[in-house]
Amino acid sequence: MRKEYDFSKGKQNPYAKILKKQITIRLDEETIKYFRKLSRDNGLPYQSLMNLYLRDCAQHRRAPRLEWTR
Repeated sequence: MRKEYDFSKGKQNPYAKILKKQITIRLDEETIKYFRKLSRDNGLPYQSLMNLYLRDCAQHRRAPRLEWTR
């Protein structure tokens, strides 16, 4: 490893704007179990499946049906 590196000719990452952002989210156990099972069946990480599902909802402007019970 060098002691110093020259970054004067460096370029910005063109993909930096589309990188994923880490957040904290609270999910119920049943939802996590559901996506973990899907991940085992499909061979994809469960967080990637959740991201794909949420992205699809956003692209198609799907909104959840909220039904509050008393």
